[in-house]
Amino acid sequence: MLSRTADHLFWMSRYTERAENTARMLDVNYQTSLLPQSDAVAQMGWQGLLSISELLYTYKQNHEDILAREVMDFMVKDESNPSSILSCLGAARENARAVRGALTTEVWETQNTTWLEVKRIIKSGEFERDPAQFFEWVKFRSHLSRGVTVGTMLMDEALYFMRMGTFLERADNTARLVDVKFHAVQSDFFGTANEKDQEYDFYHWSAILRSVSGFEVYRKVYRDVIKPERVAELLILRPDMPRSLHSCLNEVENNLHLVASNPDSETLRRSGKLRAELQYGRIDEILATGLHAYLTQFLDRVNDLGAHISREYLVASAA
Repeated sequence: MLSRTADHLFWMSRYTERAENTARMLDVNYQTSLLPQSDAVAQMGWQGLLSISELLYTYKQNHEDILAREVMDFMVKDESNPSSILSCLGAARENARAVRGALTTEVWETQNTTWLEVKRIIKSGEFERDPAQFFEWVKFRSHLSRGVTVGTMLMDEALYFMRMGTFLERADNTARLVDVKFHAVQSDFFGTANEKDQEYDFYHWSAILRSVSGFEVYRKVYRDVIKPERVAELLILRPDMPRSLHSCLNEVENNLHLVASNPDSETLRRSGKLRAELQYGRIDEILATGLHAYLTQFLDRVNDLGAHISREYLVASAA
Protein backbone atom coordinates (compact mmCIF):
# COMPACT_ATOMS: atom_id res chain seq x y z
CA MET A 1 0.00 0.00 0.00
CA LEU A 2 1.19 3.53 -0.79
CA SER A 3 2.26 5.39 2.34
CA ARG A 4 0.10 8.37 1.38
CA THR A 5 -3.00 6.18 1.17
CA ALA A 6 -2.18 4.56 4.51
CA ASP A 7 -1.68 8.03 6.02
CA HIS A 8 -5.15 9.23 4.93
CA LEU A 9 -6.84 6.07 6.24
CA PHE A 10 -4.96 6.29 9.54
CA TRP A 11 -5.92 9.92 10.12
CA MET A 12 -9.49 9.49 8.92
CA SER A 13 -10.00 7.02 11.76
CA ARG A 14 -8.10 9.14 14.29
CA TYR A 15 -10.21 12.22 13.59
CA THR A 16 -13.46 10.25 13.79
CA GLU A 17 -12.40 8.78 17.13
CA ARG A 18 -11.28 12.22 18.37
CA ALA A 19 -14.70 13.70 17.56
CA GLU A 20 -16.37 10.92 19.54
CA ASN A 21 -14.08 11.35 22.54
CA THR A 22 -14.67 15.10 22.54
CA ALA A 23 -18.43 14.49 22.46
CA ARG A 24 -18.13 12.05 25.37
CA MET A 25 -16.23 14.50 27.55
CA LEU A 26 -18.53 17.41 26.69
CA ASP A 27 -21.61 15.30 27.37
CA VAL A 28 -20.42 14.28 30.84
CA ASN A 29 -19.44 17.85 31.72
CA TYR A 30 -22.77 19.14 30.47
CA GLN A 31 -24.76 16.54 32.45
CA THR A 32 -22.66 17.18 35.57
CA SER A 33 -23.18 20.94 35.26
CA LEU A 34 -26.93 20.37 35.67
CA LEU A 35 -26.34 19.00 39.20
CA PRO A 36 -26.36 21.35 42.22
CA GLN A 37 -22.81 22.73 42.55
CA SER A 38 -20.97 25.99 43.11
CA ASP A 39 -19.83 28.17 40.22
CA ALA A 40 -16.21 27.49 41.17
CA VAL A 41 -16.65 23.70 40.93
CA ALA A 42 -18.49 24.04 37.61
CA GLN A 43 -15.70 26.22 36.23
CA MET A 44 -13.10 23.66 37.34
CA GLY A 45 -14.92 21.03 35.32
CA TRP A 46 -14.88 23.06 32.11
CA GLN A 47 -11.27 24.13 32.69
CA GLY A 48 -10.32 20.47 33.18
CA LEU A 49 -11.93 19.60 29.85
CA LEU A 50 -9.84 22.22 28.06
CA SER A 51 -6.74 20.94 29.86
CA ILE A 52 -7.42 17.37 28.73
CA SER A 53 -7.35 18.54 25.11
CA GLU A 54 -4.39 20.90 25.69
CA LEU A 55 -6.57 23.78 24.49
CA LEU A 56 -6.69 25.98 27.59
CA TYR A 57 -4.13 28.45 26.23
CA THR A 58 -5.83 28.64 22.81
CA TYR A 59 -9.23 29.15 24.42
CA LYS A 60 -8.01 31.96 26.67
CA GLN A 61 -6.57 33.82 23.69
CA ASN A 62 -10.10 34.56 22.49
CA HIS A 63 -12.20 34.27 25.66
CA GLU A 64 -11.86 36.14 28.94
CA ASP A 65 -13.81 33.74 31.19
CA ILE A 66 -14.36 30.00 31.23
CA LEU A 67 -18.11 29.71 30.68
CA ALA A 68 -20.01 26.53 29.85
CA ARG A 69 -21.66 27.84 26.69
CA GLU A 70 -18.46 29.39 25.34
CA VAL A 71 -16.43 26.23 26.03
CA MET A 72 -19.05 24.06 24.31
CA ASP A 73 -19.15 26.36 21.28
CA PHE A 74 -15.34 26.35 21.13
CA MET A 75 -15.17 22.53 21.38
CA VAL A 76 -18.09 21.83 19.03
CA LYS A 77 -18.30 24.34 16.20
CA ASP A 78 -15.26 26.64 16.26
CA GLU A 79 -13.48 25.92 12.97
CA SER A 80 -10.38 27.77 14.20
CA ASN A 81 -10.02 25.00 16.80
CA PRO A 82 -8.56 21.95 14.97
CA SER A 83 -9.83 19.66 17.74
CA SER A 84 -13.45 20.83 17.67
CA ILE A 85 -16.04 18.25 16.66
CA LEU A 86 -16.81 20.16 13.45
CA SER A 87 -13.11 20.39 12.53
CA CYS A 88 -12.48 16.70 13.30
CA LEU A 89 -15.44 15.45 11.27
CA GLY A 90 -14.41 17.75 8.41
CA ALA A 91 -10.84 16.44 8.52
CA ALA A 92 -12.09 12.83 8.63
CA ARG A 93 -14.24 13.47 5.56
CA GLU A 94 -11.39 15.14 3.66
CA ASN A 95 -9.06 12.22 4.39
CA ALA A 96 -11.77 9.80 3.23
CA ARG A 97 -12.31 11.80 0.02
CA ALA A 98 -8.58 11.68 -0.74
CA VAL A 99 -8.65 7.86 -0.75
CA ARG A 100 -12.19 7.31 -2.01
CA GLY A 101 -11.02 4.41 -4.18
CA ALA A 102 -9.63 2.52 -1.17
CA LEU A 103 -12.96 2.64 0.68
CA THR A 104 -16.19 0.75 0.17
CA THR A 105 -19.20 2.78 -0.90
CA GLU A 106 -20.75 2.30 2.55
CA VAL A 107 -17.71 3.68 4.39
CA TRP A 108 -17.45 6.73 2.13
CA GLU A 109 -21.18 7.49 2.33
CA THR A 110 -21.09 7.21 6.13
CA GLN A 111 -18.25 9.73 6.39
CA ASN A 112 -19.75 12.09 3.83
CA THR A 113 -23.26 11.97 5.31
CA THR A 114 -21.88 12.62 8.81
CA TRP A 115 -20.10 15.74 7.56
CA LEU A 116 -23.14 17.08 5.69
CA GLU A 117 -25.43 16.35 8.61
CA VAL A 118 -23.23 17.96 11.29
CA LYS A 119 -23.11 21.17 9.25
CA ARG A 120 -26.91 21.13 8.97
CA ILE A 121 -27.37 20.49 12.70
CA ILE A 122 -25.08 23.34 13.71
CA LYS A 123 -26.54 25.76 11.18
CA SER A 124 -30.11 24.98 12.25
CA GLY A 125 -29.37 25.61 15.93
CA GLU A 126 -30.27 22.07 17.01
CA PHE A 127 -27.05 21.81 18.99
CA GLU A 128 -27.95 24.84 21.16
CA ARG A 129 -31.49 23.56 21.73
CA ASP A 130 -30.39 20.12 22.97
CA PRO A 131 -26.62 19.61 23.44
CA ALA A 132 -27.08 16.14 24.99
CA GLN A 133 -28.92 14.87 21.91
CA PHE A 134 -26.19 16.26 19.66
CA PHE A 135 -23.45 14.51 21.65
CA GLU A 136 -25.35 11.22 21.41
CA TRP A 137 -25.63 11.74 17.65
CA VAL A 138 -21.84 12.23 17.33
CA LYS A 139 -21.19 9.03 19.32
CA PHE A 140 -23.72 7.14 17.20
CA ARG A 141 -22.10 8.29 13.94
CA SER A 142 -18.69 7.18 15.22
CA HIS A 143 -20.08 3.78 16.20
CA LEU A 144 -21.70 3.53 12.78
CA SER A 145 -18.43 4.43 11.06
CA ARG A 146 -16.50 1.69 12.89
CA GLY A 147 -19.25 -0.87 12.33
CA VAL A 148 -19.50 -0.16 8.61
CA THR A 149 -15.71 -0.27 8.30
CA VAL A 150 -15.37 -3.67 9.96
CA GLY A 151 -18.49 -5.00 8.25
CA THR A 152 -17.67 -4.02 4.65
CA MET A 153 -13.91 -3.46 4.23
CA LEU A 154 -11.62 -6.19 2.98
CA MET A 155 -9.43 -7.47 5.81
CA ASP A 156 -6.21 -6.10 4.35
CA GLU A 157 -3.73 -3.31 5.11
CA ALA A 158 -6.31 -0.56 4.57
CA LEU A 159 -8.43 -1.89 7.43
CA TYR A 160 -5.38 -2.48 9.64
CA PHE A 161 -4.21 1.13 9.34
CA MET A 162 -7.71 2.40 10.08
CA ARG A 163 -7.94 0.25 13.20
CA MET A 164 -4.48 1.32 14.27
CA GLY A 165 -5.46 4.98 14.04
CA THR A 166 -8.67 4.43 16.00
CA PHE A 167 -7.04 2.72 18.96
CA LEU A 168 -3.95 4.90 19.13
CA GLU A 169 -6.25 7.94 19.37
CA ARG A 170 -8.45 6.20 21.94
CA ALA A 171 -5.45 5.33 24.14
CA ASP A 172 -4.32 8.96 24.06
CA ASN A 173 -7.76 10.30 24.98
CA THR A 174 -8.39 7.78 27.77
CA ALA A 175 -5.03 8.57 29.38
CA ARG A 176 -5.74 12.31 29.25
CA LEU A 177 -9.21 11.83 30.74
CA VAL A 178 -7.97 9.68 33.65
CA ASP A 179 -5.07 12.02 34.39
CA VAL A 180 -7.06 15.25 34.52
CA LYS A 181 -10.19 13.87 36.18
CA PHE A 182 -8.29 12.11 38.98
CA HIS A 183 -6.61 15.41 39.82
CA ALA A 184 -10.00 17.14 40.06
CA VAL A 185 -11.00 15.20 43.19
CA GLN A 186 -10.63 17.43 46.21
CA SER A 187 -10.86 14.87 49.02
CA ASP A 188 -7.94 12.69 49.97
CA PHE A 189 -7.47 9.94 47.36
CA PHE A 190 -7.58 7.07 49.83
CA GLY A 191 -8.34 9.00 53.00
CA THR A 192 -11.53 9.25 55.00
CA ALA A 193 -13.86 11.73 53.33
CA ASN A 194 -16.84 13.38 54.95
CA GLU A 195 -20.37 12.65 53.75
CA LYS A 196 -20.46 15.62 51.39
CA ASP A 197 -17.14 14.63 49.82
CA GLN A 198 -18.32 11.04 49.41
CA GLU A 199 -21.47 12.21 47.62
CA TYR A 200 -19.41 14.45 45.32
CA ASP A 201 -16.91 11.68 44.67
CA PHE A 202 -19.70 9.24 43.71
CA TYR A 203 -20.99 11.62 41.03
CA HIS A 204 -17.44 12.42 39.96
CA TRP A 205 -16.36 8.78 39.48
CA SER A 206 -19.73 7.92 37.90
CA ALA A 207 -19.21 10.72 35.40
CA ILE A 208 -15.74 9.45 34.51
CA LEU A 209 -17.06 5.93 33.97
CA ARG A 210 -20.04 7.12 31.90
CA SER A 211 -17.72 9.18 29.69
CA VAL A 212 -16.07 5.92 28.54
CA SER A 213 -19.28 3.81 28.62
CA GLY A 214 -17.83 2.05 31.64
CA PHE A 215 -20.45 2.49 34.37
CA GLU A 216 -22.29 -0.79 33.74
CA VAL A 217 -18.97 -2.51 33.03
CA TYR A 218 -17.65 -1.42 36.44
CA ARG A 219 -20.74 -2.80 38.19
CA LYS A 220 -20.41 -6.11 36.37
CA VAL A 221 -16.68 -6.51 37.03
CA TYR A 222 -16.39 -5.26 40.63
CA ARG A 223 -19.94 -5.51 42.03
CA ASP A 224 -19.03 -2.90 44.63
CA VAL A 225 -19.26 0.80 45.39
CA ILE A 226 -17.22 2.97 43.06
CA LYS A 227 -13.65 3.26 44.36
CA PRO A 228 -11.01 5.43 42.66
CA GLU A 229 -8.31 2.73 42.61
CA ARG A 230 -10.69 0.34 40.86
CA VAL A 231 -11.74 2.99 38.35
CA ALA A 232 -8.05 3.50 37.59
CA GLU A 233 -7.49 -0.25 37.24
CA LEU A 234 -10.50 -0.62 34.91
CA LEU A 235 -9.43 2.22 32.63
CA ILE A 236 -5.71 1.41 32.58
CA LEU A 237 -5.05 -2.30 33.03
CA ARG A 238 -8.21 -4.32 32.20
CA PRO A 239 -7.70 -5.94 28.75
CA ASP A 240 -11.44 -6.70 28.45
CA MET A 241 -12.53 -3.07 28.90
CA PRO A 242 -12.87 -1.70 25.31
CA ARG A 243 -11.56 1.79 26.10
CA SER A 244 -8.80 0.87 28.58
CA LEU A 245 -5.17 1.62 27.81
CA HIS A 246 -4.34 -2.10 27.83
CA SER A 247 -7.12 -2.96 25.38
CA CYS A 248 -6.13 -0.12 23.04
CA LEU A 249 -2.46 -1.14 22.99
CA ASN A 250 -3.46 -4.75 22.30
CA GLU A 251 -5.28 -3.56 19.17
CA VAL A 252 -2.47 -1.22 18.09
CA GLU A 253 0.18 -3.93 18.36
CA ASN A 254 -1.95 -6.61 16.73
CA ASN A 255 -2.56 -4.39 13.70
CA LEU A 256 1.09 -3.31 13.62
CA HIS A 257 2.13 -6.95 13.32
CA LEU A 258 -0.26 -7.36 10.39
CA VAL A 259 1.35 -4.55 8.38
CA ALA A 260 4.97 -4.92 9.52
CA SER A 261 7.51 -6.13 6.98
CA ASN A 262 10.36 -6.19 9.50
CA PRO A 263 9.64 -8.20 12.69
CA ASP A 264 12.59 -6.49 14.39
CA SER A 265 11.50 -2.92 13.69
CA GLU A 266 11.87 -0.26 16.37
CA THR A 267 8.16 0.59 16.07
CA LEU A 268 7.15 -2.96 16.95
CA ARG A 269 9.65 -3.07 19.81
CA ARG A 270 8.27 0.08 21.41
CA SER A 271 4.69 -1.03 20.92
CA GLY A 272 5.39 -4.46 22.40
CA LYS A 273 7.24 -3.03 25.39
CA LEU A 274 4.42 -0.63 26.22
CA ARG A 275 1.82 -3.37 25.85
CA ALA A 276 3.82 -5.75 28.06
CA GLU A 277 4.05 -3.17 30.84
CA LEU A 278 0.27 -2.81 30.78
CA GLN A 279 -0.22 -6.57 30.63
CA TYR A 280 1.94 -7.27 33.68
CA GLY A 281 1.38 -4.02 35.56
CA ARG A 282 -0.39 -3.76 38.91
CA ILE A 283 -2.54 -0.83 39.94
CA ASP A 284 -1.06 -0.66 43.45
CA GLU A 285 2.43 -0.27 41.98
CA ILE A 286 1.23 2.45 39.59
CA LEU A 287 -0.51 4.38 42.37
CA ALA A 288 2.48 3.99 44.70
CA THR A 289 4.81 5.60 42.17
CA GLY A 290 2.29 8.30 41.22
CA LEU A 291 -0.62 8.13 38.79
CA HIS A 292 0.06 11.52 37.22
CA ALA A 293 3.71 10.67 36.54
CA TYR A 294 2.71 7.29 35.09
CA LEU A 295 0.09 8.77 32.73
CA THR A 296 2.34 11.64 31.67
CA GLN A 297 5.00 9.12 30.69
CA PHE A 298 2.38 6.96 28.96
CA LEU A 299 1.19 9.90 26.86
CA ASP A 300 4.76 10.72 25.88
CA ARG A 301 5.33 7.12 24.82
CA VAL A 302 2.05 6.90 22.88
CA ASN A 303 2.93 10.10 21.00
CA ASP A 304 6.41 8.69 20.38
CA LEU A 305 4.86 5.47 19.06
CA GLY A 306 2.62 7.47 16.74
CA ALA A 307 5.67 9.34 15.44
CA HIS A 308 7.47 6.05 14.76
CA ILE A 309 4.42 4.67 12.94
CA SER A 310 4.35 7.81 10.78
CA ARG A 311 8.06 7.61 9.96
CA GLU A 312 7.99 3.91 9.13
CA TYR A 313 4.64 3.52 7.34
CA LEU A 314 2.99 6.87 6.66
CA VAL A 315 3.66 10.27 5.12
CA ALA A 316 5.71 12.22 7.63
CA SER A 317 3.62 15.03 9.09
CA ALA A 318 3.24 17.07 12.24
CA ALA A 319 -0.49 16.39 12.51
